[in-house]
Amino acid sequence: RVLSMPALYVDADACPVKDAVINAAIKHNWQVFMVCNGGVRPHAHPLIQLVIVPADPDAADIWIAERAGPGDIIITNDIPLAETTIHAGAVVLKPNGTLLDNNSIGAVAATRDLMSDIRAADPFHIAKSKPFTAKDKAQFSQKLHQLLQR
Repeated sequence: RVLSMPALYVDADACPVKDAVINAAIKHNWQVFMVCNGGVRPHAHPLIQLVIVPADPDAADIWIAERAGPGDIIITNDIPLAETTIHAGAVVLKPNGTLLDNNSIGAVAATRDLMSDIRAADPFHIAKSKPFTAKDKAQFSQKLHQLLQR
């Protein structure tokens, strides 16, 4: 990758929008790094690179965090990874289409920490995650295209 060119980094394990990322990246001529522990198929297009990291749960996050910088777009639901890459100058787009940046990451991280404290204090607390919907995917695609056009 040419260091001056921004790239898309995808925390690809369990990412529900990989196809949307690939389609948008090819359309807008952006380099993509699909980073995972395995189980993701390589793509034939030269802009799409598959990076397989060790099975350590944080290996993909570390790989992305070490490379992300200004202008890059990170696709992840992982809040610590989002925080790290935003501080490095990247923007983060969650698979549901929520954009995280310097203006929003503080509140998102605080909420994550609060929910972690609640779960620790009450081991019987069951948090229900919202199911991923077609509306989420459409919102993601729309936001991603906007980011790639900038």
